[in-house]
Amino acid sequence: MHIHILGICGTFMGSLAVLARELGHSVTGSDQGVYPPMSTQLEAQGIGLMEGYNPDNLKAQPDLVLIGNAMSRGNPEVEAVLNQNIDYMSGPEWLAREVLRHRWVLAVAGTHGKTTTTSMLLWILEQAGFEAGYLVGGVPNDFPVSARLGSSDFFVIEADEYDSAFFDKRSKFVHYRPHTLILNNLEFDHADIFDNVEAIERQFHHLVRTVPSRGLIIRPALDTHLDSALELGCWTSVQATSVGSEVPYMADWRAELLAEDGSRFMVVHHEQPVATVSWSQTGIHNVRNALAAIAAARHVGVTPDHAVAALCRFSGVKRRMELLADVGGVHVYDDFAHHPTAITTTLEGLRNKVGEETILALIEPRSNTMQQGVHQHTLLPSAAAADRVIWANLNQMDWLPELVDGYNATAEMPERHSVESTVDALISRVLEQVSGPCHIVIMSNGGFGGIHQKLIAELERNTG
Repeated sequence: MHIHILGICGTFMGSLAVLARELGHSVTGSDQGVYPPMSTQLEAQGIGLMEGYNPDNLKAQPDLVLIGNAMSRGNPEVEAVLNQNIDYMSGPEWLAREVLRHRWVLAVAGTHGKTTTTSMLLWILEQAGFEAGYLVGGVPNDFPVSARLGSSDFFVIEADEYDSAFFDKRSKFVHYRPHTLILNNLEFDHADIFDNVEAIERQFHHLVRTVPSRGLIIRPALDTHLDSALELGCWTSVQATSVGSEVPYMADWRAELLAEDGSRFMVVHHEQPVATVSWSQTGIHNVRNALAAIAAARHVGVTPDHAVAALCRFSGVKRRMELLADVGGVHVYDDFAHHPTAITTTLEGLRNKVGEETILALIEPRSNTMQQGVHQHTLLPSAAAADRVIWANLNQMDWLPELVDGYNATAEMPERHSVESTVDALISRVLEQVSGPCHIVIMSNGGFGGIHQKLIAELERNTG
């Protein structure tokens, strides 16, 4: 079968392309923006990529078109699919029908940490010999691709709450029917499709409704929005996680920090110490992710001590505080954070690791929610752990310079935040502020105009 994918370079649709290719289908796809790591992965799989959306992309008429949720009516290729009466389907529906049916699905949902937690859980199962299938919304460092069919009954999936397609407004994860479900957290996001956080809670409740009574739901002990979602109805056993003494009651799984930056912690199960995680990851958010992954792995038979041993060898995920270069003591990181909470936890994790060393953050508010200014009141404070913050206004949002000017007017360090509207201007500002060893964190959920390698090249040229 010839399957053509619209929006193929998105992390989810690109992963579907890999699975379809593994199933033996001929796969092609088109996208407006093609950038690594997904484009590199697809090319390595022998999947044909077409730049831009054009009816001509359908001349070798496919048997089925999978339409990504970034597509809408009016897109020329979408219109051609409809006008030519080509069979089409949403990505989540195809995945559920062709891959997930009759398998034990372990799903990871939540506003933050889905990709990392999914990768942790997958790595634990891999080290235990499960050979599970998986789909991760990124490229795990410990695996060559972002998805595979696997050879066992188990399938690990990152479960996104975003809608399925322009013709199916249900959240993607409603299609997956997990037996083991991790709910990492719940906050307001995706303002382009959800009116408020209550609407997201309702979708999470719909997901909870699909988990069998013999299944398991794992959640943090402290999350009021998850409380609301579960209070709408839950028919499945729930286990809670916590860090330190943050809750006055006994959580099922708890982490005792042995290092402030989260690089070492003791896993405690029902108040019994299990084993110590000593790994390369940092940040309390990653400690929480690890606890959830350990609990989920135990549900399918992996003992906690074996899970801990696996996590000690976990290499992380591309674009999650990935160290790209060390140029004469100037460390350049790439991170996917695109929500104030994610920005806060990532930068605080780095601060706890590097102490008083200088941190410079380059942040692109790129998501639809960010561009609408939904998080204006928490956006600048979210970067408090950085010494200097340069905001990228590449989409010319009127509110961002005004926000920074107003913040600087009342701040003790008025030059701490600045705004630039081009990649070249951003790089120039960075070079002005870098005077010695420091840590530069580039944060965006997109390609950021190729700033990563451009900046590294300039740093190398200046120190050469």
